This record gives sequence, C-alpha cells and structure tokens, in this order.
Amino acid sequence: MAMIEVEGLTKRYRDRTAIDGLTFSVREGAIVGFLGPNGAGKSTTMKILTGFMPATQGKAKVAGFDVFEQPLEAKRQIGYLPETPPLYPELTVRGFLEFVAELKAVPRREVRREVERVAAATGVTSELDRLNGTLSKGYRQRVGISQALLGGPKLLILDEPTEGLDPRQRNEVLQLVKGLAGKHTVVLSTHILAEVKAICEQVLIIHRGTLVANDTMAAITGGRENGLEEKFIQLTAN
Repeated sequence: MAMIEVEGLTKRYRDRTAIDGLTFSVREGAIVGFLGPNGAGKSTTMKILTGFMPATQGKAKVAGFDVFEQPLEAKRQIGYLPETPPLYPELTVRGFLEFVAELKAVPRREVRREVERVAAATGVTSELDRLNGTLSKGYRQRVGISQALLGGPKLLILDEPTEGLDPRQRNEVLQLVKGLAGKHTVVLSTHILAEVKAICEQVLIIHRGTLVANDTMAAITGGRENGLEEKFIQLTAN
C-alpha cells in the first residue's frame, strides 16, 4: 500500500511557482530521504502534506485519505517534527507531551501510558520531569520526535531532525529514526546527504520546485561510495 500518493501537486505565489507538478508515491513502512537545495520547495511540499498550506492544484493522499477533501482524517495519520521543535520552555517534558496528547485527542485514561510509551521509545524517560528549557539540543530533538509519535501515526514527517546537533547526538537521533522503519513510514527532509545514505532506502530530489529524481538508494548511487553526492550535484547544478 502507498502511504503517500502525490499527483500533479503545484503551489504558486502570484508570479512565483514554489512547486510545479510533483508526482510521486511512498510505500508503507519505508524511510525516504527528501532532498533539495535551499528554496527548492521541500518545506512547501511538507506543509501541504501536513495540512498547513493549501495547494494551487493537484492531488495528495496520506494513508488513502485525501489531504484536501478529508483533512482531519489525513492529519490523524501524520506525526510532524518541524525544523525547530515547538517546545514550551516553561513546561516539563511530561507536561508538554500530555498537552500534545490531549490536542491529538488521545483518550484521557490513556494519556499517561502513551506519554511513557513515546518517552521510552525516544530515550527521554529520565528527563520527563525536567523543564524543556533546561534540555540540551539533543534531548529537545528527542522530545520533538516524541510528540510526533504520540497517538501512533502511520506517517512521520521529520524536517531537519539533526540540525544543530553534535556528531554523537546526530548519530543517536539517526539510529532512533532508523529504528522506526516498518512501524512507521518516515519522510526525512535534510540537506546532509550522509544521513540519507545511512538510513534511507528511497530518495526524492527536488530542484526549483520540480522532482528530478525518485528511486531506490541503490539505483541512485549505482553502488558508488559518492554516488548520491554525484547525482545530487548533477541534478541541481543549474
């Protein structure tokens, strides 16, 4: 089953076209790298898929639900981590996750158990009673992934989840994301190609609002160590 189905997706702002006729699909359970230079249209695409922004034209489905005609049903299938996790510094990790669980309509009797489940999955159980504002960048990212996991969404969309992390923290977050494969479909938007090579099996490359590559990692790299870098430079040179 396809978790994401996009057909002819286009977004225009007066005289500028942010994305132009994107068509692709992502199979259920895959980890997909979504690549492109700054301003290529990655964020616009993710905002449309998550229901934050309407499209000018085209179709998009998440887990079989039309993003435009069935927005509430589609949103229930998605856990989203923006580039800067929207944490309230004055709340504890537990308080923040309980708040997000309520927003996601997790039944009240299940909130505590659900918070403990995602905290264990992301390694933040020991930090549950700390204030968000006192956490390291690495733990803030983990809490951001935790809130995305609340309610057990089928699709996770992660925007630059390792931004600003040191090499050890980056590796920890990548291994965490890799461990979600199969249980969730993951779209990883990043500009760090090494991360995509480490954990992704499908690669989408967007340039100037147009999809220029959509293939398996093996096909993109051709078995070459620097195959992804070479392909990315070739397809986004102009």
